[in-house]
Amino acid sequence: MARIMAIDYGGKRTGIAVTDPLQITANGLCTVESDNLMIFLADYFELEDVACVVVGQAFQSDGTEAQSKTIIDSFIKDFGKKFPDMPLDREDESYTSQQAVQVMIQAGLKKKKRRDKALVDKISATLILQRYMERKLL
Repeated sequence: MARIMAIDYGGKRTGIAVTDPLQITANGLCTVESDNLMIFLADYFELEDVACVVVGQAFQSDGTEAQSKTIIDSFIKDFGKKFPDMPLDREDESYTSQQAVQVMIQAGLKKKKRRDKALVDKISATLILQRYMERKLL
């Protein structure tokens, strides 16, 4: 089987998470500067078999899409051009950053470490991937 990759795309940084090859567990992989994301993805796809990429889609509390929609849509368009054969899906990423901080608190991380935005992005990508996997199991 191939891995599933989740992307928490942002204007500066992008959190990335992947499943194991059997698609049982979701694990944070890394955080990449968004300007270097396409290069990172091309290199990763050369090394690992990826079945699908899941990109987070943010909504506001009233159900409308968040302001980040424009930059995420632009990324998706560029992704489709660069990797036309790679399946892409979307998953709700609402409140994953807040949930990531809660995970860090529960894990006992010190306040200084909880301010690490790259770590928050990586955990957020993991939460997006977990949501996606749970939804696909239903």
